[in-house]
Amino acid sequence: MQAEDRIRLQHMLDAARAVARFIDARDKADLEHDDMLRFALVYAIQTIGEAARQVSDVTQQALPQIPWRQMIGMRNRLVHGYIDVDLDLLWTTCTDAVPTLAKQLEHVDVGGAQG
Repeated sequence: MQAEDRIRLQHMLDAARAVARFIDARDKADLEHDDMLRFALVYAIQTIGEAARQVSDVTQQALPQIPWRQMIGMRNRLVHGYIDVDLDLLWTTCTDAVPTLAKQLEHVDVGGAQG
């Protein structure tokens, strides 16, 4: 695995772990009332998607269990549709998809094989 890919995968994992910290002891209603939480989650999801976008095709193909297209698509939607963020989708992404992603990334051996 290329060194740049290892770095990007670590960025994705770091952002996923940040999401977990941000939503700890929170619920979806907090998104409507807490601008800082909303901005933090949007930024973390954008970071995951941008890092995913920069992972090489070779590494993406070697890790087919990771939803590359969905992460990149979510990043694009947040960046380009920033004024119209669907809070239900954001919350579901943060509570369902991101924890799954974190587990998948924790099991990737950045030396080249999966663990």
